[in-house]
Amino acid sequence: MSDERVPITPQGLARLEEELLKLKDERPLVIKAIGEARALGDLSENAEYHAARERLGFIEGRIQYLEGLISRAEVIDPSKMAGSVVRFGATVTLMDLDKDEELVYQLVGDVESDIDHGRVSVKAPLARALIGREEGDEVEFKAPAGVRHFVIQKVEYK
Repeated sequence: MSDERVPITPQGLARLEEELLKLKDERPLVIKAIGEARALGDLSENAEYHAARERLGFIEGRIQYLEGLISRAEVIDPSKMAGSVVRFGATVTLMDLDKDEELVYQLVGDVESDIDHGRVSVKAPLARALIGREEGDEVEFKAPAGVRHFVIQKVEYK
């Protein structure tokens, strides 16, 4: 893993820390399940043992990954920012001119992006088209389904 800083919002960092805590709480339970399955005898045909070992491997790997991300986190708090120019952390209200619908996205780092929850990575094509633009600007960008057209209605930092 590189030493590159990971831009993240305070909420994104809290989600990572919460997941890390849950995994660390689950680890002793899985270790206990492995011990119980081992006590049952022949491990070659013991599905519970193999499932528990696989789960423990996932937990250990995910804990390492999360600890690495958290140690490299560069927390950027959008609530301490202001203005009408789109930057990291901005919550942007857009009017989709092609579909005549309003969309709201927050521009976040890769590790916390989740389009289903309105969080778009700053490296995504839409975010790259929005960064540096202001309220009222018309934005055009190339999506996988073709060129899309938006108007920035509102830029908020919350």
